[in-house]
Amino acid sequence: MLDHFLRKGHDRAMLIYKILRADEWDHLQRATETDGAPIDVTDGYIHFSTAETVAETAAKYFAGVEGLMLLAVQTEGLEPLKWEPARAGVLFPHLYRKLRMDDVVWAKPLPLVGGTHQFPDLT
Repeated sequence: MLDHFLRKGHDRAMLIYKILRADEWDHLQRATETDGAPIDVTDGYIHFSTAETVAETAAKYFAGVEGLMLLAVQTEGLEPLKWEPARAGVLFPHLYRKLRMDDVVWAKPLPLVGGTHQFPDLT
C-alpha cells in the first residue's frame, strides 16, 4: 500500500489537516490534547484530510457550520499514523492516538462566506 501511496504523489513529510469546531478547538488548547470530534471517538482514531481532500471534507461534514478552525499537522514523526481508504477508495490519514497541541504546526479560522468555507493557501 505504501508504494501506491507514494505513486499518488504523497510522501512521508507533508502537512495534513484537521477541521475542529470552536468548542473542540477550545478544548484542545485548554487540555493540550484531544480524542477529537465525536466521530473520531466513535471510530477510534483522529480523521485527517490532505490539501486535496479537505475542502470536500468541509462541504460534506461541516456544511453551514461557523466558527471552524483548520489545523495543519506535519506527518513526519506523527505516529501511529495510517493511510487508509475512505471515500471512493481515496487514502486518508488516520492518527491512532490523541491529537496533541504540540502536533499542530498552525491553526487558522475557516470562515463561512456565502455558505462556503474559505480556505487559506495550502500549497
